[in-house]
Amino acid sequence: MKTIFSGVQPTGVITLGNYIGAFMQFPALQDEGKAIYCIVDQHAITVPQDPKELQQNIRTLAATYLATGIDPKKATLFIQSEVPAHAKAGWMLQCIASIGELERMTQFKDKSGKTGKESVSVGLLTYPPLMAADILLYNTDIVPVGDDQKQHIELTRDLAERFNKRYGEVFTIPEIQLPKAGARIKSLQDPTKKMSKSDTNTKATIRLLDTPKQIENKIKSAVTDSDGVVAFDEQNKPGVSNLLTIEAAVTGKSIDEVVKKYEGLGYGAFKEGVATSLIEHLTPIQERFNELIDSEELDKILDEGAEKANDNANETVKRMENAMGIGRISR
Repeated sequence: MKTIFSGVQPTGVITLGNYIGAFMQFPALQDEGKAIYCIVDQHAITVPQDPKELQQNIRTLAATYLATGIDPKKATLFIQSEVPAHAKAGWMLQCIASIGELERMTQFKDKSGKTGKESVSVGLLTYPPLMAADILLYNTDIVPVGDDQKQHIELTRDLAERFNKRYGEVFTIPEIQLPKAGARIKSLQDPTKKMSKSDTNTKATIRLLDTPKQIENKIKSAVTDSDGVVAFDEQNKPGVSNLLTIEAAVTGKSIDEVVKKYEGLGYGAFKEGVATSLIEHLTPIQERFNELIDSEELDKILDEGAEKANDNANETVKRMENAMGIGRISR
């Protein structure tokens, strides 16, 4: 059975785009192998965070994972900072990484290029080895990521191979699993751009915990076009195509089936139908989230997840330390 690892930063309530693009796929992974889901809160602090807000976001993300279908009996869910081995392994991997390869990371170049290297956090430069540690600690075989993270997984592979060559075979070399071509959810107000939680236009983004009324209003105000025909054409009808994509994703129907449903109907009926389908899909998720968010059940699941993760990660760290000669000689 292959081990699959995925880590997500706790940066607020996820959007419908995040959910359809990633979280909807996560439950399937727990049936394909040994699935490990990590809330990577130590990565979040490479940029300034409000402490109370960050702690709430960690809990919100944990409840979201579970509400969207992660089964703690099948998968391990834990918080990165509750497993000290991540920081220990991250430091050891920093010591075999070069400044040059870290400075070539696209995210560091983009962010430091805007403000200058002198003003960015050192953590922004050195977090890729911590990300590598997250993955390598669990003998991970497969890492499902988007294109934007492919460079970091390639670095992870490089560091693992370098460590193994220098100190002996300790790490499994993980494989990158890019997402299958799937739904890409766009802004409701500018369907040429992706839906983003940082969009200043509140009508542009649906969040997973929006109320039914909020969802209905946002769908009704979504940008379409003036010809009134429900058809899928991303180039000429991006707004209509985006709404069709949303309904197809949450109902499991094909785009053609959704188009046929609205044949001969106007945009009013179309938008009402999309909103209804979305609300029906999200309601049980929101109900489960509300059950979990302040519950002892959530804490129990996270405690058990941390215990399992610590057992696995500590074994790997011990192998790393022994290989590098850290600590006392065993007698």
